[in-house]
Amino acid sequence: MKFISWNVNGLRAVCGKGFENIFKDFDADFVCLQETKLQEGQIDLAFEGYSSYWDYADKKGYSGTAIYTRHTPLSVSYGIGVDVHDHEGRAVTLEMEDFYLVCVYVPNSQDGLKRLEYRMSWEDDFRAYLQKLAQRKGVVVCGDMNVAHEEIDLKNPSTNHFNAGFSDEERGKMSELLSAGFVDSWRMQHPEEAKYSWWSYRMKARERNVGWRIDYFLVSDSLKERIGSTDILNDVNGSDHCPVMLELI
Repeated sequence: MKFISWNVNGLRAVCGKGFENIFKDFDADFVCLQETKLQEGQIDLAFEGYSSYWDYADKKGYSGTAIYTRHTPLSVSYGIGVDVHDHEGRAVTLEMEDFYLVCVYVPNSQDGLKRLEYRMSWEDDFRAYLQKLAQRKGVVVCGDMNVAHEEIDLKNPSTNHFNAGFSDEERGKMSELLSAGFVDSWRMQHPEEAKYSWWSYRMKARERNVGWRIDYFLVSDSLKERIGSTDILNDVNGSDHCPVMLELI
């Protein structure tokens, strides 16, 4: 079973850059998108054999998540069940027969860490949400989690130590989540490899491969024996992020 996760940074924009052909080339069971930046009715993008589920932000042109799936879910939910978080289109959850799939776009702490306090609240509530799901069945979590967990996960750790996405607080919350019963599927299979999923649009960062790995597939401990292959699809363009892939066997 093949999963793709991709922060498209504006679905309408990436549709002008070959998204439909890229989607078909994925040939995936589930395609999870973040930062769709859409309101309901602003795009008509269907693929034969797939259903889709969308979480829209109240604010126009902001955030947004979606899942395309070849499989009919038992149930679908939006947000994480905490009202203060559930107006920004940040999560879609599909309940499948033997696992939950959660597509998430984690809030950015922003320049100067001005949203860090909110981010910490989100992290605690999101972890509690995932733990509750994991009590029932396995969980696959994917998306832009807006944190490079370890120094190997970004090109320049020393100069980014106190910046959004690499603060001690954000990294600590990722450690807490992993300790709560989840595994970082890519890092499990590639313990010493530096490979990135996001590059700034400035300073030719992608061309120079000055990047960050902030897009993840986390899998609950109960499913980790089913992890087949993982990949970071650096050759797929169209966004400042590239897609990441997981296969479960």
